[in-house]
Amino acid sequence: MTTASTKVFDEIAKLMTNAAGAAQGARKEIDTLVKTQIERVLNDLEIVKREEFEAVKEMAAKAREENDGLAARIAELEKATKKPVRKVAKKTVKKN
Repeated sequence: MTTASTKVFDEIAKLMTNAAGAAQGARKEIDTLVKTQIERVLNDLEIVKREEFEAVKEMAAKAREENDGLAARIAELEKATKKPVRKVAKKTVKKN
């Protein structure tokens, strides 16, 4: 009876091992299918990838820095042109 019990337990252990392996394989397959579907939906919605977003974010930050520099430069130029300028009197021409 001991060998019969051992064989039954061995068979149950093999069955459980195979079931666990099958469940793990099914899980991986489901994960792959779900990931594929999510990527398809995101592509249909035209959502940008994180790398693209970060690149545009850096470009915008650089543009803001350049804009601030140019604004300061314009302010300096405007300040320089507001210095008092000696006005020249216009000559009037008389018509005969």
